[in-house]
Amino acid sequence: MEKIKSLADLKKRREALQSDLNLREMGDNAEKVIQVKVAMATCGIASGAKKTMEAIIDECQKNNVAAVVTQTGCMGYCYAEPTVEVKKPGADPVVFGYLTADKAADLVKKYLIGNELLEGIIPVNYEKIDK
Repeated sequence: MEKIKSLADLKKRREALQSDLNLREMGDNAEKVIQVKVAMATCGIASGAKKTMEAIIDECQKNNVAAVVTQTGCMGYCYAEPTVEVKKPGADPVVFGYLTADKAADLVKKYLIGNELLEGIIPVNYEKIDK
């Protein structure tokens, strides 16, 4: 941990800790906020998923979007990496393929905020069985 040498350093550290705490609290009630899962298996990482995830987090913070952004394993769409699954409260998840860091702003502004679908949606190739 870095040393705190000034009041500005202390405030910066407080904001970082508060941000981490808010993320944990939202994680406990994840079904009530937008969930964004970035596929970070080997193929996703090689395709730039880490930068994509960082860009999505930055855009959510800039636009005050309450979202839990996490990483997940392989989604099985290696051909379309980086892939991102978005689950809005009360809606079915949508998986976006080829979602690079450059497209993160579009995801946040157009889909998370504006409900406008983007190109690169991967169609569902399975059916849920509810019993």
